[in-house]
Amino acid sequence: MAVEKSRAQDELHFNRFRKIVLSWDYLRLLSESQKKIDGAALGLKEVKDTYKDIDDYIGTFEPLMLEEVKAQIVQEKDVEEVTEGQFGVITRCSETDGFHKPVLAYETNEDQSLSDNDLILLSKEKLMVQEGVTLPTTYAFALVENRVRKDEFVLRMFLAGEVEISNMDKIKPSVRLSTMRTVVNQSEKGVWVIKICSLSTILREYVALWSIGSLPFKDLILSAAERDANSEVSAWKIPLPLTEFLENSHNASQMEAINAGLSRRTFVLIQGPPGTGKTQTILGVLSAILHAAPARVQSKGASRDVKRGPEFSIQEKYNHWIQASPWLTGTNPRDDIMPIDGDDGFFPTSGNDLKPEVVNSNRKYRVRVLVCAPSNSALDEIVLRLLNTGIRDENDRAYNPKIVRIGLRPHHSVQAVSMDYLVDQKLAGMNHSVSDIRKQGVTGQDRDGIRASVLNEAAIVFSTLSFSGSPVFSKMNRMFDVVIIDEAAQAVEPATLVPLASGCKQVFLVGDPVQLPATVISRTAERFGYGMSLFKRFQRAGYPVQMLKTQYRMHPEIRSFPSREFYNDALEDGPDVKDQTERSWHEYHCFAPFCFFDIGDGIESQPSGSGSWVNVDEIDFVLLMYHKLVTRYPELRSSSRMAIISPYRHQVKLFRKRFHDSFGTDSDKLVDINTVDGFQGREKDVAIFSCVRASSDKGIGFLADFRRMNVGITRARSSILVVGSASTLKRGDKHWRNLVENAEKQNCLFKVSKPYASFFSDNNMKSMEVKVKSVIESLEDHLEEMEIDAIIHGNPSGEAEQGNMDDDDGDGGGYDED
Repeated sequence: MAVEKSRAQDELHFNRFRKIVLSWDYLRLLSESQKKIDGAALGLKEVKDTYKDIDDYIGTFEPLMLEEVKAQIVQEKDVEEVTEGQFGVITRCSETDGFHKPVLAYETNEDQSLSDNDLILLSKEKLMVQEGVTLPTTYAFALVENRVRKDEFVLRMFLAGEVEISNMDKIKPSVRLSTMRTVVNQSEKGVWVIKICSLSTILREYVALWSIGSLPFKDLILSAAERDANSEVSAWKIPLPLTEFLENSHNASQMEAINAGLSRRTFVLIQGPPGTGKTQTILGVLSAILHAAPARVQSKGASRDVKRGPEFSIQEKYNHWIQASPWLTGTNPRDDIMPIDGDDGFFPTSGNDLKPEVVNSNRKYRVRVLVCAPSNSALDEIVLRLLNTGIRDENDRAYNPKIVRIGLRPHHSVQAVSMDYLVDQKLAGMNHSVSDIRKQGVTGQDRDGIRASVLNEAAIVFSTLSFSGSPVFSKMNRMFDVVIIDEAAQAVEPATLVPLASGCKQVFLVGDPVQLPATVISRTAERFGYGMSLFKRFQRAGYPVQMLKTQYRMHPEIRSFPSREFYNDALEDGPDVKDQTERSWHEYHCFAPFCFFDIGDGIESQPSGSGSWVNVDEIDFVLLMYHKLVTRYPELRSSSRMAIISPYRHQVKLFRKRFHDSFGTDSDKLVDINTVDGFQGREKDVAIFSCVRASSDKGIGFLADFRRMNVGITRARSSILVVGSASTLKRGDKHWRNLVENAEKQNCLFKVSKPYASFFSDNNMKSMEVKVKSVIESLEDHLEEMEIDAIIHGNPSGEAEQGNMDDDDGDGGGYDED
C-alpha cells in the first residue's frame, strides 16, 4: 500500500513538471536566452545553508531547477540555428489527466532516434528561420512516453495553455497551443519533428526534490545538523579479526571515517583530497558495514547488556505479534521474497577468482548497500577496485559479495557484473549459449522479472545517481539500508536526493568540495548557488566532516602549495612518497617537482563565435618543452605518463591539432591532452598546465575558480609545470597570486621570452642543472649525521658505514658532473 501511495505521489510530481515545461514557448525561450534577465525578477532565491521548512526548501530549488531545464533546452542555440526537422505523422490521439497523448509515426535515424522522456518539438510548419520567411505559429513541446513499435511513439503534450509555477491552477490561454491541439486531434496529420534533449535525469531529480517530505531524515537535510547525536548504545561493532585488518590497512584518518560510519551517524561526510585513498576508504567502509552488528545483540554466545523498557499491555503485544507474523492474517512473506541474511549461502561469487562469502551463522541481519556516483567512469572505478581486491568478512578473509552494476555504458572491465550480462547469463542457464537465447527471443516481462531477481540477490548495487531513480528499483522486495555516494561534491543537491528518495537509514557522502563542482548549464541558476552540492552545504553549515589527511600520490613539493592553500595545511605525506616520486629529470631546475614559466609576451585570443580562449604563444613554448623532455627522457613519450592540461576547450583542441601535425596520427599515444574537467580523478607522472589567459586589462574568467586550479595542479605525481602570464594571474585572483609568489620564494619561477627555443638551448639547460655543490653539501650533511649516529651506537670511526657510500643506485659509478 505504501509503495502504491508513493508511486501515486511521484506521478503527481511528474505531472506538475510536465505541465510547466510542455507549456513553454520554444522560440520565446531562444529569444530570452539572448537577453540578460535579472534572476530576482524571475522569482529566484539564493541557495542557503539551512531551511526553515519543506516549503522554503522546495520554493528555493524548484525555480532554479526549471531555469536549468530552460538552459538544457536552449544549449547556447539561437533562432538562426533552428533546423527544419524531419517529417512525421500523428496517427491517433487520446486524452488523459488533462494531457493529450498522440501517437507519432516517425522514421528515426541515428541523429533523430527517440527514447523515453526525450523532449521534442512538434510543428505544423517547417521550422526554418531565414530572411523573408515567417516564423512558425503552430508548434509545441512533447515528451516521448514510450515506443509502441519500431517507428511509432506515444507522446505526451499539454495544450490547455501556459501555466505558472506559483499557481498551477492558473492557466493562461495560448493561441499557439489551442491551434496545435486541433492539429494533433486530426488523425493522419503530418507534423515536423525536432529532437531537443533528454529530460530523464532532471525529471528524476525533480521528483526526488518533491519527495523530501517523505524522507525519514528530512529535518536533518533542512537544518544540516544532527539534532540527537547517536549514543554509544546505538553504535555498531565489527569482529576483532576484521577490526585488526582494517587498522593495519588504513591510516588514522581513514579509520576515523570508517568508525564514524559505525557510530550510526545518519549522514557521514568524508572529504578525500587528491591522492588520499578515497576509494580504499570506501572499500573499508563496505567491509565494516556489511559485517557489523548492533553492540547490544548476542555475539558468540555472550550476551551484552540490553536496556529493557516497561512490559507491553496485552493489546500492544497483539499488535506487535501481528506485525512480526503477518502471515497470521495473510500469506507468509517467506513464500514471496528471497532470503536476506545469507545463512544458507545465498551470496555466491560474482564471476571472479575470489572465494564466495562464508557467512557467520551468528549474523542475523545483513544490510543492503547502494553505491552511487555522478558519472559512469567514477562508478566503474569503484566496481573495478572491488572486483580486483574484494572486501573482508568477519574472519578477515577476502571474498567478493554478490554485486551488480546497473545502468548504461558500463566499462568493459566490469562487464561481468553488469545487469544486462547477468540477465543474459540467467536466461542462458547452464546448457545454452547467450546467443541462442537472443535468437529464440525473450519478452520484456521475462527480462524485468530477472532484473528484479538480480537486484534482490545483490548485497551491493552500483548505479549512477540518475539511474538510481529508474523504475527497475521499484520492483525490489527490500530497499537499501545504506547509500554511499562517491564524488558527492560533483553533484547538485537535487541529484543527490535521487538515491535517498526510497528512504535509507544511513548516507555516506564522499568527495572533495575544493575540487571540481557539479556542471550547471544555466548561468543564472549557478549565480544563485544551484551548483552547490549537498556535501558543501552541510560543510558550510558546520556539519562534522571526516577528512582524509595522508596523501600517497604527489611529490612533497607538489603537495605543499595545495595543502596550505586549500586544506589548512592539513595534508601530510605517506611513507616514502618523496622517494617514490623522485625522477631523473629533477636534475634540472626547470623540470623540478613544481615550476612556473612566466610567458611575459604571450597573447590571449578568442576564436570567432566562441566563448573559449586560446594562447598560441603558450602552445609554441609547451611544444618545445615537450620535445626537450622526451628527447632527454624517452620514457616520458607515453600518454600514460605525460599530460597537457588546460581549462579552455579551444586551447585543448589547438594543442591536439599541433601535436597531430608534429607527430602524426599516433600523437594521442604520446601525450594525454585534455581539459581540467576531463582530468578529474586521474594522475600522470608529469603534467604541463597551460593557463591561457594573458592580458593587461581583462580578468581571468573561470580560471579564477580555485577548485579548477586545485584539480589542475594535483594531477602530477612527480612534476607539475605551470605555463602562464604571471602578471595577469597575480592581478586576476588571490589564489593564483599566492601560487606565483610561492614559485618566486621557492626559486622555481622562470621568466621566458621569445625566441622560446633559446630557453632550451644547451648552454641554458647546462645553467639549470642541479649544481655539484648542492649535491656535495647534501652528502656532507649525510656523512655528519652518520658520524653522530656512529658515536651514539659506539662506533666512533664510522668505518663500516662509509663502505656503502660509493654507489647507492648500483649504476657502477660515483658522482658525475651533475
